Amino acid sequence: MFHIHRPEDYITTPWKNGGGITHEIARAEGAKGWLWRLSIAEVASDGPFSRFDGYARILTVIEGAGIDLHGPDQVLSALPLHPVPFDGETPIDGRLINGPIRDLNLIFDPRQIFGQVEVVDAPHQEQVAGRDLIGLLALTPGVDVDGMALFPGSFALGTSGVFSVAKGAKALRVVLRPLG
Repeated sequence: MFHIHRPEDYITTPWKNGGGITHEIARAEGAKGWLWRLSIAEVASDGPFSRFDGYARILTVIEGAGIDLHGPDQVLSALPLHPVPFDGETPIDGRLINGPIRDLNLIFDPRQIFGQVEVVDAPHQEQVAGRDLIGLLALTPGVDVDGMALFPGSFALGTSGVFSVAKGAKALRVVLRPLG
């Protein structure tokens, strides 16, 4: 069964540096901190990213032109609907490409969780059953979970059920798989 997280239920926190806002969708706690966290960030200005030592990150731009992630050894271009993985302890300075963006962030402990984000933008139906936790962020109308339409911006999360993405619709599919 999927649990639906609506934007009005997200936990909103302004950034300490004033450059954006985080809307936490969900997280799972472990013995030594959290195992994973899903959030949507509103990035309004250039600046340093928070470090998450011991965690892996996947950033996917869902609105706006994108952001360049400047690290010590390389620049990663996070363009719309192209998931970008990077190490949470890498010092990153974000530089907006052409104005503010919104992005989906998956942060997870790679010693305990396999994490993946992919774009679903073709007609698709999937039966989910197993130990993987599957998430679906509706980016447009035309995304259903267990026969119920998801409003854009809503996030479904569960281990069993059926989701579908209609022709012309778009969603982000997140996989969280326990290791071991």
